Amino acid sequence: MARETRRQRRDQRKNSGAAVPAAAAAGAQRTRSSQPPVRPDVQTPSTQTGRPEPRQRGRFVRESWAELQKVEWPSRAQVVQGTIVVIIACLIVGTFLYTCDQVFKPFVRNVLLG
Repeated sequence: MARETRRQRRDQRKNSGAAVPAAAAAGAQRTRSSQPPVRPDVQTPSTQTGRPEPRQRGRFVRESWAELQKVEWPSRAQVVQGTIVVIIACLIVGTFLYTCDQVFKPFVRNVLLG
């Protein structure tokens, strides 16, 4: 359900016959009290703009280093084994593509290119 507009609320108050202060009845306007400005040191860090606080400058590096400490790094044997697997997979895929190229070359040359 949509919220009422300001005009609808005013009309509703006017029609309900709510008591109106004497100053408002005389046509005097109310003044809004302005909030005091918030000092940057009191403001929360998420609402501040500009440069971060000095203690926050190394936060990214510290958090990144902490995450890197949690990583389970592979041993030398695991790296060598993974590299060999990748090279063998590349040779197999390369051989397959070369074979497909040689098989379809006459078809493309004679039929498609005519």
